[in-house]
Amino acid sequence: MPADTAARVAIQTEDFDLSTETARLRGSDGEVGAVVSFVGTVRDGGGSLSCMELEHYPGMTEAAIEAMVDEAFRRFEIRAARVIHRVGPLAPGAQIVLVLVASRHRGQAFEASEFLMDYLKTQAPFWKKEHTAEGARWVDARESDDAALARWGIASANAAA
Repeated sequence: MPADTAARVAIQTEDFDLSTETARLRGSDGEVGAVVSFVGTVRDGGGSLSCMELEHYPGMTEAAIEAMVDEAFRRFEIRAARVIHRVGPLAPGAQIVLVLVASRHRGQAFEASEFLMDYLKTQAPFWKKEHTAEGARWVDARESDDAALARWGIASANAAA
């Protein structure tokens, strides 16, 4: 029986604990042989960033990420997945995103984790604003993120030309 998937997506302001979330993902599923985790953190921009602010549309963001997790289950042999994404003001070094994937074998967990991160970077409805001593600016998508998503057969045109 797959691990508990009741709370696969969380959008929150509070921080998360990797050990707690990993134990929750595995639950009592004795078929889990691998858990892959990705923790993204706020970079300091070479020391110039004072804060990264993330905004989203409640409800819409969770639904979009849930659909992405459903797609990961269709594409890969995974037992469970969990995505936590933080919103609000975040200081440099703060944890911003957690992607956890459990499977019987590591290959599927790694691939599903990469798929979920590539999707999150380009398709999830978040807006990021960097605050520096020079002022605030919205962060545009990057062409390299669109290219990463394309390897999964998903086209994106989010990057600024």
